[in-house]
Amino acid sequence: MALKTVPTQPFPDQKPGTSGLRKKVPVFRQPHYVENFVQAIFDTIPDRDGETLVIGGDGRFLNREVVQTAIRIAAAAGFGRVLVGQGGLLSTPAASCVIRKHGAVGGLVLSASHNPGGPEGDFGIKFNTRNGGPAPESITAAIFERAKAITEYRIADGPDLDLERLGDATVEGMTVTVIDPVADYAALMRELVDFDAIRALFAGGFRMRFDAMSAVTGPYARAILEGELGAAPGTVVNAVPQEDFGGHHPDPNPVHARELFDLMHGPDAPDFGAASDGDGDRNMIVAPGLFVTPSDSLAVLAAHAHRAPGYAGGLAGIARSMPTSRAADRVAEKLGIRAYETPTGWKFFGNLLDAGLITLCGEESAGTGSNHVREKDGLWAVLLWLNILATTGERADAIVRAHWATFGRDYYTRHDYEEIESAAAERLMQGLREKLAALPGQSFAGLTIASADDFRYVDPVDGSVTDRQGVRIGFAEDARVVYRLSGTGTAGATLRVYIERYDRDTHDADPVQVLAPVVEAARAIARIAEITGRDEPSVVT
Repeated sequence: MALKTVPTQPFPDQKPGTSGLRKKVPVFRQPHYVENFVQAIFDTIPDRDGETLVIGGDGRFLNREVVQTAIRIAAAAGFGRVLVGQGGLLSTPAASCVIRKHGAVGGLVLSASHNPGGPEGDFGIKFNTRNGGPAPESITAAIFERAKAITEYRIADGPDLDLERLGDATVEGMTVTVIDPVADYAALMRELVDFDAIRALFAGGFRMRFDAMSAVTGPYARAILEGELGAAPGTVVNAVPQEDFGGHHPDPNPVHARELFDLMHGPDAPDFGAASDGDGDRNMIVAPGLFVTPSDSLAVLAAHAHRAPGYAGGLAGIARSMPTSRAADRVAEKLGIRAYETPTGWKFFGNLLDAGLITLCGEESAGTGSNHVREKDGLWAVLLWLNILATTGERADAIVRAHWATFGRDYYTRHDYEEIESAAAERLMQGLREKLAALPGQSFAGLTIASADDFRYVDPVDGSVTDRQGVRIGFAEDARVVYRLSGTGTAGATLRVYIERYDRDTHDADPVQVLAPVVEAARAIARIAEITGRDEPSVVT
């Protein structure tokens, strides 16, 4: 191979969001588009000469091509070594694990997470830093500034590498090591979770269904659940990653994982059901006859984490994203530890984890994690659930109901209005912000507003301030509504409305009925139908 310098011009739309740069595949396939952005990332990494870089993704369409391009640009940028998952695959939590274990300077994570794949689907490039977590805003801002000014990129010119063969190759003096994408991650899970107890659980006839949604977690779940823990063959379904996720939307929720949801509510439901998303960082938990909300799942894991070897010493603290229900706060109070409320975006947990202030963290959008990596981790959450079931001897639905009996129940739902006109979405949010001061004391659908604000976060570690993170409406009747625009889509805007109501004593009511007045109030306060033209949300979780 030889190095060459290629003249280029900036693309004005390469500003990374909360989870890197996400666009439709045809955007990334524009000449020089990928090369510009990857070069901009590398240009913002100081002292990269001779350092180790990790590259991998979720296997969606364009993954292999971008892996090959990134390797050649890395060789020209002076890296000493690249670790790349076999076939170009690495789940997002596994990428974080590999970065941390091997002391890499960072890594490129190629994914658009739970968004659809395929030639007309979505793609994404995210940079994770040395701690294994998503780059903070200071770094993503520097990447964008560099991308706006770029005039050339340097790349090694030559044939593609064989990404299927484990072992070393050389590109312009840089070592490229193709690694087993599962090995380091599985070794870490053995340290955290009681594999012997879970093996005994399966040996005793325990049945589960894990839907990998034709995404990257399939090889991990097969290797660990069926290979190491003895789950019956076929426990893991849709286990082979596909470039278009089998034509499905790889988001683990009751809408897109409907087959699993229906199975778990049917007459022959297995003992436990779970699913993960496109890049393996999200999870869905379904007990027999009972969907476990991500907010409740975080709270249950926090209450029982001490049953697993990795958390036997207790938790330093718990953090949740602001739209996540307050269920975890109630566990923290009982444990006598601090509960933190952060903006949406996993990078905000990174400072708390690095400072040792928290051990577990989670988001209502099906992401749960701990201090073992600096990403949310879908399969880890499933394994911790299995550890709890194995050591308590209780069914998953019984665990949840016992939790509600102790802490009360936070009835919860999320309404997503997808791909609405961006101008309308901004107008809705601006309208809410303009009337915040006047809202307390007003009543909607029989509920009285007690508080209203626009969430502002002051990081307790570095003092950084993050404003305008979502409008919060609190009701005197112990209910809450949150409005925010999502930063993870690639077309139009997605308005997310989070709706919750706490009940200390009644735990088996129909959530739809319990939340109906809060839903009505939420729509009226924001004038959703009038501004967006949508009478109903696209997805209800």
